Formats: sequence, structure tokens, C-alpha cells
Amino acid sequence: MWQQIIIWVVTTVLSALLAPRPKVQDAQPGQIGDKDVPIASQDASIPVLFGTRVISGPNVVWYGDVQVRPIRKSSGGKK
Repeated sequence: MWQQIIIWVVTTVLSALLAPRPKVQDAQPGQIGDKDVPIASQDASIPVLFGTRVISGPNVVWYGDVQVRPIRKSSGGKK
């Protein structure tokens, strides 16, 4: 049993030491470009596509019937 614990500790330390570290000067927060996010504009054209395509900067015409409903559950075990 002690041998397994020692092996586990050694492998955990080795994996922490050998893990790749990100370069701090290259780290930037996530950014959204102009063409990455769907837009909702009356002036933009509505594309008509057939088959599977990748669209950069699509115009969202309809997104569904989005509704907000309050959560009415307690965090306790009984109702």
C-alpha cells in the first residue's frame, strides 16, 4: 500500500513539473472578431444556402421562441 502511495506522489509531482507552461507575454483574453459572431441587422442580406456550408458573419433572422421562467425549486431534499 505504501509503495502505491509513493508512486502516486512521484508521478503527480513529475506530471506537474513536466506540464507545458503558457507564455505570459503571449497570453491574451479571448477576442471576438467582426466575422465570428452572428449579427442581427435589417441592412444585411439573408443568405440562401443548399447543403452544408460555413458562413462567416451570418445574419440571424430568427432564433426561436426564447422564454424566461423562474426556477421554483428549493435546494432542500424535500418538496
